[in-house]
Amino acid sequence: MRAQPVPEPSRGRALAAFAALAASATLPAGAQSGSRLIDVHHHFYPRPLIDAMQAWQTKHGLPPLQGGQADWTPARTLEEMDRNGIATAILELASPQGVWFEVAPEAIPVLSRTCNEYAAGLMRDHPGRFGLFASLPMPNVEASLREIAYAFDTLHADGIGLPTSFGDRWPGEAAFAPVFAELDRRKAIVTLHPYAPNCCGTLIPGVAQSILEYPYDTGRAVLSLLVNGTFARYRQIRWVLPHGGGPLPALAGRIDTFVHNARNIAEIAPNGIDYELKRLYYDTANAAYAPTMAALLTYVAPTQVLFGTDFPYVSGQQNVAGLDGLHLPPATLAAIQRGNITALLPRLRG
Repeated sequence: MRAQPVPEPSRGRALAAFAALAASATLPAGAQSGSRLIDVHHHFYPRPLIDAMQAWQTKHGLPPLQGGQADWTPARTLEEMDRNGIATAILELASPQGVWFEVAPEAIPVLSRTCNEYAAGLMRDHPGRFGLFASLPMPNVEASLREIAYAFDTLHADGIGLPTSFGDRWPGEAAFAPVFAELDRRKAIVTLHPYAPNCCGTLIPGVAQSILEYPYDTGRAVLSLLVNGTFARYRQIRWVLPHGGGPLPALAGRIDTFVHNARNIAEIAPNGIDYELKRLYYDTANAAYAPTMAALLTYVAPTQVLFGTDFPYVSGQQNVAGLDGLHLPPATLAAIQRGNITALLPRLRG
């Protein structure tokens, strides 16, 4: 079946967006975009994570970590938030290189748990300022199922954050189905964060893998989930894609043209390819650039777009200024800044 129109946003979601607009309307001139922002894409670096990263850098002959990663502290992230009017940042790990920095398999669940507990501690210490998209020790399925239970039932995480790939394995692989079945049962928010898989690091000398391969891997992950039927089977998961969806808004027509002819199209996309891609959520981290946002907002409804920064890789100021510079309608801007994520996570409305 060819793509069908995506249903209109629900009345409840529309009301949430207008409520956010009403709250922001009382702010001083020039502060409207930055006073009640919720950042859904904000990284953190507990010491055990930095140590693992540094060891991986050394092993591969790379220079030591510098700047925002090596020097990250909760105080600095709060200063960054306050400078840019970010009320709440939902913490998530940037994708660990080399599948959890090539630590021993038995150490991966320990490192994942340590990072999750650290972020949960920040939530307790700074009420209202932080949320958590908890990591999982993927690709270890059994350990990931245990961590899902701990993250939600003990740490009260807001969702789960996953890399777009695990070495040279992508999330639509059948072996990972139990993880997504459990996340579906919990109606979880699942964010994806890219990095370069083993196949495709710095292929062009002088071109950092973060420029091309990271966004391309977002496309690979989404196609893996689409063509393997994960999106269709697990309808209760709310998926969030980083960086405006990477290549997806530009390639959506091409994907529709070729994938809709698949023999199992009625199984993997019963309402059409566009329907599957338009119901995903997309964050604005390092994507609030006029042509990029024009493509995204032409393809998906504004209700599907969430504010993000990718801090510390990109400053809050750059992301806030980029979003302001789009001159979006006030209701659309308010929904992206806050209303859309509070519809997904009502606890953040306070």
